[in-house]
Amino acid sequence: MSYRKLQRTSSQRRALLRDLTTSLIVNGKIETTEARAKEVRSTADKMISLAKKGDLSARRKAAAFMRDVVADVKEDGDNVAVQTALQKLFSDLGPQYADRNGGYTRIYKTMPRRGDGAQMVVLELVD
Repeated sequence: MSYRKLQRTSSQRRALLRDLTTSLIVNGKIETTEARAKEVRSTADKMISLAKKGDLSARRKAAAFMRDVVADVKEDGDNVAVQTALQKLFSDLGPQYADRNGGYTRIYKTMPRRGDGAQMVVLELVD
């Protein structure tokens, strides 16, 4: 299996992919460099495939990879409902892509970054 090193050590690379994948699931789209987006696309597709399975083993594998961040807060009077990124993945995205076989993300190229000219892209989840 080949992958991009992204000029980082293995622990830094894993942390970067975890953060970007979690941000993509929480926000629906992220703006990053092309090389990073191509790597995040792979991990995001794997997380959504786990969410489609929906069993306990898949939930534990996804929880081991993703960050534990708040995805959504809903206030209804005195009641406050907090949804984490993992809950959003399994309750919203899993059923949404249940009939789709892969290809859960889309990459759009944008303008190069001003400082170093790196190709920037928008990585988003397909509706």
